[in-house]
Order: sequence, then structure tokens, then C-alpha cells
Amino acid sequence: MKSRIVTSRDCVRVEDTVIEYEVRRSSRRKKTVQITLDGNGVRVAAPFAMPDEKLRDVVRKKAPWIIAHKPEAPVLSPPKRFASGDVLPYLGRDVSLVVEPADVVSPVVRFDHGRFRIDSPRAIYESSSYELIRKAIVDWYRARAAERLPAETDRWRARFGCHEQPRVLIGDQRSLWGSCSSDGTLRFNWRLMMLEPSLIECVVVHELAHLRVKNHSAKFWKLVSDVLPDIERRRKLLRETGRALPI
Repeated sequence: MKSRIVTSRDCVRVEDTVIEYEVRRSSRRKKTVQITLDGNGVRVAAPFAMPDEKLRDVVRKKAPWIIAHKPEAPVLSPPKRFASGDVLPYLGRDVSLVVEPADVVSPVVRFDHGRFRIDSPRAIYESSSYELIRKAIVDWYRARAAERLPAETDRWRARFGCHEQPRVLIGDQRSLWGSCSSDGTLRFNWRLMMLEPSLIECVVVHELAHLRVKNHSAKFWKLVSDVLPDIERRRKLLRETGRALPI
């Protein structure tokens, strides 16, 4: 008999934390509930007929484990105006913005003498300048990420027995610093370019470790800590830094 599979999404609140998760119900699963974490979040495999509320109770009971092992994610603070005098982080340093009108079709971003210099079209309307300048800044960060992160993974991959450079993609994930897919592709958030180099290393090493161990078991964290003995200090700093990102 062919198995029936239905997927859905749900969430539970545990004190101040909301845990969102994907539910995969299968007619082949009779009793047990399995909770896993990966680059796409929390996944729950459950028997087909299990009621939603009973499943929520299972997730609530496992909440301490989920919260402790769920990958850290960037938390964005209120956005900047992207005007002269604003400050954006780059490799852990606060960098001032200088926005000037220029004869350009679209905003141009340059990192010049320790400042972001942005040439903005003279005819740009104030109401649309925010989005256009924001896009130019994001594109600039993405370009830097595309340059730096493949080189960073290449520098660390041998520590994990990876003989070939994995495929590296740059994304705009809203809830993850990075992820490792089942085919070994590594995806990194362009916002990593806002972080100090030691935290970039933390995320790169974390994802490279997933090439060896797909879950967040004790074996996984042992592998990571063998490479970065101060991983817990870096993870704590990553959580704190992520709360202050401006875009």
C-alpha cells in the first residue's frame, strides 16, 4: 500500500521564543515523532493521524534542545536612512556613509579611505532614494561576499577532509547565517560581510562541518570544537552581534 505523506507548518511559543517548524506526516510512521534540525530550520516527522495539539506538546517538551542546537540567525535592527552620517558595519568595523549627488544613472557604492562613498543620481526622488541606495549597498556587500567566502571555505576545507572546493552560493536568508544542502552546496548570508573575521570563520567552519555530520549532534560539535576550540565564545558573540545588524 502506497504511503500517504502530508506536509504543513506550525509553531509554538515557549516563554519569549517562537519555534516554527515543518511537519511531515506519513502513514508509514505509526507511533514515534522525530525532530531534526538542518539548514532550513526545524523539521518534525509524525504519524499521519497525530492531532496538532499533541504534536505541539512534543515540540514544547523538546524546546530546550531545539533552542540550544538551532543555528544562530541574524536579527535585523530598524533600518538606516542611508544618508550621509549613517554608519554601516563592514568586517566588524563601523563605517560612515557619505552620500553625494552625481551624474550617474543609479547609485554607485565605493569603499574609499575607510568610508562608504555613494554617488546618487541627481534626479532621484527622495521617496525612492532609500530603496535604490539600499539595493546598491546590498549588491556591494554581496559582491564582497562572493569574493571572500569561497576563499574562506577553501582555507578551512582540508580540516574536514574535503579535497574539492564545495560549491558556494551567496543568498539573502532571513533566518540563517548559512546552510549546507544534501548535495554539499554551501549557502551563506551576504550579511556575514558585516561581521568581524573571527565570526565569519565561525559560520564557515560550522557549515563545512556539516559536510561530515549533517545534524547538530555531540559528534558534530566535537568536530567543530576540534577546529575552533573557542567556538562557544564565538557563537555567543555571533548572537550578540546579530541583534544589531542594520539591514
